[in-house]
Amino acid sequence: MKKNNDRSFFKSLSYNSWLYNFVSSRLSNSKNLAFSSIITRIAIASISIGLAIIIVAFGILEGFRNTIHDKIFSFVGHIQVTQFNSGNSYEEKPISTNTPLYKDYKQILPNVETVQAFSIKPGIFKTADEVMGVLLKGVDKDYDLSKFSNNMIEGRFINFSRKRFSKELVISKKIANKLHLKVNDSVFVYFVQDPPRIQKLAIVGIYESGMEEFDEKFVISDLRLTQYLNQWGDTLVGGYEIFIKDFNQLDTVQKEVYERMEFDMQMQTTPRKYEEIFDWLILLDTNVAIFLWLILIVACFNMISIFLIMIMERVNMIGILKAIGASNFQIKSIFLVRGIRLVLRGMIIGNLVGLGVCALQYYFKIIPLDPENYYMNTVPIDWNWPVIINLNLIIFFLILFILLIPATFIGSIRPIKAIRFD
Repeated sequence: MKKNNDRSFFKSLSYNSWLYNFVSSRLSNSKNLAFSSIITRIAIASISIGLAIIIVAFGILEGFRNTIHDKIFSFVGHIQVTQFNSGNSYEEKPISTNTPLYKDYKQILPNVETVQAFSIKPGIFKTADEVMGVLLKGVDKDYDLSKFSNNMIEGRFINFSRKRFSKELVISKKIANKLHLKVNDSVFVYFVQDPPRIQKLAIVGIYESGMEEFDEKFVISDLRLTQYLNQWGDTLVGGYEIFIKDFNQLDTVQKEVYERMEFDMQMQTTPRKYEEIFDWLILLDTNVAIFLWLILIVACFNMISIFLIMIMERVNMIGILKAIGASNFQIKSIFLVRGIRLVLRGMIIGNLVGLGVCALQYYFKIIPLDPENYYMNTVPIDWNWPVIINLNLIIFFLILFILLIPATFIGSIRPIKAIRFD
């Protein structure tokens, strides 16, 4: 008996679904109501335009955030650990590489990708016509070039094969332009110390990050050169740059690093060091979120208005359906199925348009930017597919929920008045 009841239930459910789809398709294919077809097009257009704008906005927002993060972290890592220094001088106090934080980070810091040694040495570039102060950032042969390679625009990186130290430099495009230097040129670098030192170094590469904080002063050199200038041993460096696997784990890793530092070390996170840039990104996130919510609210109000018009145009049909025994739930389901069809059509078009615009910008770099203000030459696009999928799901279910509001109007329609309605 129970099996028969279950079978009849599923047959009834299947029949009702077929009926809702059939009546809904007849409504959609009706050619008698020209105004209804215009309203349908407006509904599809409002959803598709809104979704396309949201997809493009999120693609650009993610692109901005990730591009700026990559540029900053390629220079300084996520966390810097140095010897404690109460002054603001660029002259460093050395720390040893014979510490667990540097040698055993893979065992004690599971969320850390790599730890790299570095050293900063102030110097003065002197050419025939110009003089300019710079900061030599010394890196060693284990430097992860993959993080920095996107910044290289000309030449190559430093060759660490020399036994003593490499006399090669990678300078920024800004420094090269100011001093009229190019790849394969040589430059005299003066170091103000006791005793003063002069080194003739070769320019082998030029980089451009778009970040003024780096391009205006940083020059990449061999770590052994800065050790030689500072008269340090092979195990003494200016500090460690810590790269973490997931930026969202920064607070966790910061606590772990703090617990494992030596008593005379200090730590600084990159978001704290370059606070103004990260605050700008947070402000950008807030502005985009407000803009997108406004678009979504307008689209929802449009759908409510359009759905009410569709119901008002079919008041006679609603009255007839009620007169022959159709329940409010069945009639609401018919209109909701039609609404879902419109939403899906609008979302398909919106995805095609939004992803198409993103693809054009991603591959052809159509929209340029001023690097002086935006840190990059073109509008960046990031393909964050989980975000795009979640956007589609949120918009679909939100609009579906919104459609339930005008659908309640069907319950207040009386068959006699509805049939006479004109």
